[in-house]
Amino acid sequence: MSQPFQLVGVVGAGAMGRGIAQMAVQAGCKVKVFDTSTQACEAALQNVQQQWERMAAKGKCTPEQHSQWQSSLTTVTSLSDLAPCDLIVEAIVERLDVKRDVFGQLEAVVSNTAVLATNTSSLSVTAIAAGLKHPERMAGYHFFNPVPLMRLAEIIPGIKTAPDVCQRLDALTRAMGHTPVLAQDTPGFIVNHAGRAYGTEALRIVGESVSDFATIDRILRDQAGFRLGPFELMDLTALDVSHPVMESVYHQYYEEPRYRPSVITAQRLAGGIVGKKVGEGFYTYQDGVAQVPAEPTTPVVTQLPPVWVSPKAARRPELYQLLKNLGAQIETGQVPSDQALILVAPLGMDVTTIAAVERLDPTRTMGIDMLMPDDAVKRRVLATNPATREDMRDAAHALFASDGKAVSVIKDSGGFVTQRVLAAIVNIAADICQQSICTPDDLDLAVSLGLGYPKGPLAWGDELGPTNVLETLFNLQTVYGDPRYRPSPWLRRRGALGLSLKHQEI
Repeated sequence: MSQPFQLVGVVGAGAMGRGIAQMAVQAGCKVKVFDTSTQACEAALQNVQQQWERMAAKGKCTPEQHSQWQSSLTTVTSLSDLAPCDLIVEAIVERLDVKRDVFGQLEAVVSNTAVLATNTSSLSVTAIAAGLKHPERMAGYHFFNPVPLMRLAEIIPGIKTAPDVCQRLDALTRAMGHTPVLAQDTPGFIVNHAGRAYGTEALRIVGESVSDFATIDRILRDQAGFRLGPFELMDLTALDVSHPVMESVYHQYYEEPRYRPSVITAQRLAGGIVGKKVGEGFYTYQDGVAQVPAEPTTPVVTQLPPVWVSPKAARRPELYQLLKNLGAQIETGQVPSDQALILVAPLGMDVTTIAAVERLDPTRTMGIDMLMPDDAVKRRVLATNPATREDMRDAAHALFASDGKAVSVIKDSGGFVTQRVLAAIVNIAADICQQSICTPDDLDLAVSLGLGYPKGPLAWGDELGPTNVLETLFNLQTVYGDPRYRPSPWLRRRGALGLSLKHQEI
């Protein structure tokens, strides 16, 4: 059994540092907090004490626990005051040179048996430890904000980290009531790596003028079940935090196209439009509340045209049933009449390409996203092509909104919105497993806890069907010619054999 930590030092008294300090005390450790700012230390101490007072008032801890916790947390004014600690967790600015300097100073004062840990979210643990005389004592220990609520910690061994170090951190994490996951020392580890697709793909979609920020947020909340849309999320985390992580992971992977950042966030960061904390981001904020543009009203169409569905449309039976439920007049001929609204339902392909390949009249052709079962979504998404007539767009909108369900109409996009984003999420997750960064189970667990996704990405891929995800990616690659959409070998092979994406080879 691993030896428990008794005295923990925390370097950095910001939100992460004070959260780690609080949970370490609650796990039974004594904790000393250091920051170069005395005011930050005092504010951290006060904040944690207030947290405990609220817990005591709600009966979430006993008076004895409350008293013990208060006496177990202190602040110090010098790094040398951390000399007696058997574990020190650093939670300071995300700069390699600063972190290496701090750990160099710490190694000079602590015992040879003390464990050193960094809360870095995107820097190499091996690189941070490279300047130490004893790099085997160093590991990554990445928590998520706010630490008391986000019950996950990534434990990351560097190349030279001793196994016992990770075992001891695992035990401490469990004592905190958190879930530990083990990750290899790769850019972004598990959560920040797996989370790349959500924001970057949404940024590409808006960068193609497919739709606006609010509509994309609505689609991904209502079709895929995300708690926050990508632009709401970036406003909450703030671009001065999220954009540098985008760039860090991208450059550490030597400009891997899957992680390519966006000029949109770079420009907004340069202009100081970083999110909710400054009152202006992708949305403007009044008294902390986002001012979201109203949805377009449903067009009033007195006479709906008949509907003809392309025989090659993906998930055609479901689409026919939906049209019947909506009371549509469905044409069943080999070709559409001159009055018919033409519907296609591609996976990954755009409406324009389908209309051209199938020799359909583009002026009357609309696309509908049928990746997700209609009864499982709160919103239907339609897409025009550059030639679609206004009357056909309005007719399609009115028809699919006739039962009261929300409808968004976007411009042509390979994979609409949800298909693109979910396929990218599943693909990156599959490649994390291909690189053996973590186990498939740890990946889904970490993403569910760390990012709050409705499902783990591999479980999501299995639910959607690996072959559907593969078709979406292959078609996206055809439409855009971008290697960011190339399928991971992990996904391609399991999809070809009909295996679960969580299936591990012997």
